[in-house]
Amino acid sequence: MNTKTVAFKTALPHTIPICAGFTFLGLAYGIYMSKMGFSFIYPFLMAITIFAGSMEFITANLLVSAFDPINAFILALMVNARHLFYGLSMLEKYHGTGKKRFFLIFGMCDESFSINCTTPIPKNVDKGWFMFFVTLMNYLYWAIGAALGGILGKFITFSTEGIDFVMTALFVVIFLTQWDSQKNHTPALIGLGASVLALLIFKGENFIIPSMILILISLTSVRKKLEKEDK
Repeated sequence: MNTKTVAFKTALPHTIPICAGFTFLGLAYGIYMSKMGFSFIYPFLMAITIFAGSMEFITANLLVSAFDPINAFILALMVNARHLFYGLSMLEKYHGTGKKRFFLIFGMCDESFSINCTTPIPKNVDKGWFMFFVTLMNYLYWAIGAALGGILGKFITFSTEGIDFVMTALFVVIFLTQWDSQKNHTPALIGLGASVLALLIFKGENFIIPSMILILISLTSVRKKLEKEDK
């Protein structure tokens, strides 16, 4: 059995739970785009180029809104700012993976990061290929789900009103997962408090960027204190 086959067989079981989640969310995203009037090619191309679930839902709304590239850039940066920290923490992990590192960097998402960062890789398995296949399979699950959703959306005749709530549910699940996995709830409370404050001040359509800026400033100001509490 060659190196790639061993790595693939080792990586596959770790991605099965992600397959279930990504396929469902991808289908919902594809159907959402379809009901907004887009061909299935749009969610598929966005899935394989952007590959950031929450940002793809937001991009769907940006495509039917007034052209504002600066706002779109800032929004994308703030929504995916966590990947800056993911990247820094994976520098050592990705060292020595050769050309595979380019795809590993591009395809890093929350789920791939979690698996590649925490899974003990057996000594007989090439770590580069293991991480590559984890990243590749998660990438394909999302892209295929989005494309299928875009195709099936054209055949759905019943009302899909409320399907855009999938994005809200996605953020709620992320929040609850973060809350459940951490003993220190200060970052979560800061995020919640900053969002509510920004919503009250800037109202519904304009609160996202101010809230993210406020969260970033707040977390930066208490970073050293949080690091001491975690030790």
